Amino acid sequence: MIIERPSNARGDVSLGWLQSRHTFSFGHYHDPAWMGFGPLRVINDDTVAPGGGFSPHRHANMEIISVVLQGALAHRDSTGTIGVIEAGDVQWMSAGHGIEHSEYNGSDAAPVHFLQIWIQPERLNHVPAYDQKHFAPEARRARWATLVSADGADGSIAIRQQASLRATRLHAGDALAATLDPARRQWLHVATGEVAVGERVLAAGDALGFVDEAGELALRGIAESSDVLLFDLPA
Repeated sequence: MIIERPSNARGDVSLGWLQSRHTFSFGHYHDPAWMGFGPLRVINDDTVAPGGGFSPHRHANMEIISVVLQGALAHRDSTGTIGVIEAGDVQWMSAGHGIEHSEYNGSDAAPVHFLQIWIQPERLNHVPAYDQKHFAPEARRARWATLVSADGADGSIAIRQQASLRATRLHAGDALAATLDPARRQWLHVATGEVAVGERVLAAGDALGFVDEAGELALRGIAESSDVLLFDLPA
């Protein structure tokens, strides 16, 4: 089964300082048909204006992954971690038994565009944890780079779920394949640009979910530059 999730069907939130599109139900956007995909619970496509941000708030029992696409995101949490996440950086915060954090635009002049991703952990009430790494986008041109995984494979960030997130950057004409495992679930999300996935053309924000699907998934870049994420998840 292939599930289509067009960009323009996502939840839409506009708060002046925040423009956000929600792939799955989140906050004031609720759709019982889109409560998540396996343990993948949230993909929020956020653009925060200069001076804007999320004031301190609390989470528990969620693996929270931020992928910065453009600009800089300033982070602070109740464990004492303070940092700035820039384009190409990936941040992981395991909320565990509870953590309070805030996120603000790290620039006074330019917006920050990032994806915030939530994955449910395989066990509850861990001690909160944090990691941050840079993955140069051009280093993954026409190849898959593992950003997060269950065991930290290939220099990725280790998370507390039997799941992985890979990313690639495709320029126009670049081709790449991915193998679908019918014993798992896969979710493909186009973060920027435009790509062909088999016979389908997907633009930024479009996504496909794969359940009980096997074989090769063929991707081809259409736009000058496109960023694509591929989640591998427990069934």
